[in-house]
Formats: sequence, structure tokens, C-alpha cells
Amino acid sequence: MYQHLDQQGQLIALPAAKAVCVGQNYLDHMQEMGGAPVKQAVFFIKPNSAFVNFSEQLAIPANKGEVHYELELALLINKPLKNATPEQLDDAVWGYALALDLTLRDIQLQLKQRGHPWERAKAFDNSCVLSAFKPLNSLTELNQVDLALSQNGKLKQQGNTSQMIRDLQQLLCEASSCFSLMPGDVLLTGTPAGVGPLHAGDQLAMNVADISVNTEVVVSE
Repeated sequence: MYQHLDQQGQLIALPAAKAVCVGQNYLDHMQEMGGAPVKQAVFFIKPNSAFVNFSEQLAIPANKGEVHYELELALLINKPLKNATPEQLDDAVWGYALALDLTLRDIQLQLKQRGHPWERAKAFDNSCVLSAFKPLNSLTELNQVDLALSQNGKLKQQGNTSQMIRDLQQLLCEASSCFSLMPGDVLLTGTPAGVGPLHAGDQLAMNVADISVNTEVVVSE
């Protein structure tokens, strides 16, 4: 069963709650997906059954069409937030992690065409893959975080949180106006351009800030 871990492999005393995710928070990713800027952020939820820790192997579901990677900066909430103001955010985030938001892209496109919700494509088991978390004070500038993902030695995603349409303070405030953010919740902050399909045997090398993860893709039975 998933539990939040720190970089020493120790349990963090926060429950594994829900993930609040934002869609298309980088303009280049929005453009590659054929989207257009909107006044309100597009949020969706992943339940705690979606959480899984990174290991040497990353399992993706079989027979559900293309499974796409989306590299993101994740924030771990440690205090309740509701209709938050920027002044309330300083001590409301425990830390940050590298996250992979897995998407069943074929299913998502079908759902979009029908005007249906995305949960079948976004909220399935093990669809929110998280590294161990580092305390927020380990990072000097949240709005200048580099992200990069290489697949089989080829750079596929590269971005910086300074390119976000909504910065992290805006995201936390807007998300907390839609949902109560509770201790143990994780905020996924969006992905830069370059998302694409995963295949069995792929070697992934990922970096978010000073966190690095390497893993091999396998197909679950």
C-alpha cells in the first residue's frame, strides 16, 4: 500500500489522500494537445488508489490503448486549505517530488469527443507515480524549477515552472477555491510539451529540480 516517503525512505506522517491535478498549465503542452487558454484552470482528481511509488520498474496497463507519460512537479500539502490566500501558503506545503501522471490517451480522446469526464483515462490504479518527497526548504525557488524526461536516451520533455500559465501560488489558491485541500493531498502542477506513449522495455530518465529517477517500463498483467 502506498505511503508518502521522504528521501531517506522514512514514512511522512501524512495520510495518502487525493491528488488534485491541473490540465494544460504549460502553453506549449496546451498547443500540442490542440487546446486554448481558459479563464478557469481545468482541475481533475485522482484517488489515493492512483498513488504508487517509483521503483526500478514502471508498470503500465495492457490492452487499454496508448499510455502517455506526463512529467510534473508535485507538492505535498500538510495543512488544510480552503479559499486560501497567498499569505496562507508559506507553511501549507510539506515538500515537493517528481511525479509521472499516466494517461490512457486513446480513452481520453474518446471521452473528450463525447463530452464525458476523464476519470477512466486519468484516475485508474497506479496512474500517479511519485518519487520520495523533499522538504520545501530544500528548494530555493519554486517558480524556477527545471523538468526533463528522456526516453531511451532521447530528450522528450524539457521545461521550467517559470513557463506555467498559472504559477504555484495561483494554482494552490484556485484549487483550494474548488476543493478543500487536506493534509496528505498532492497537487500536480502540469506538464510541459513533449508527452508521448510508453512501451515495454523503455528506459526513462527524469529530473525535477534536484530529484532524479530512472526506471524501466513493463506491462502489467
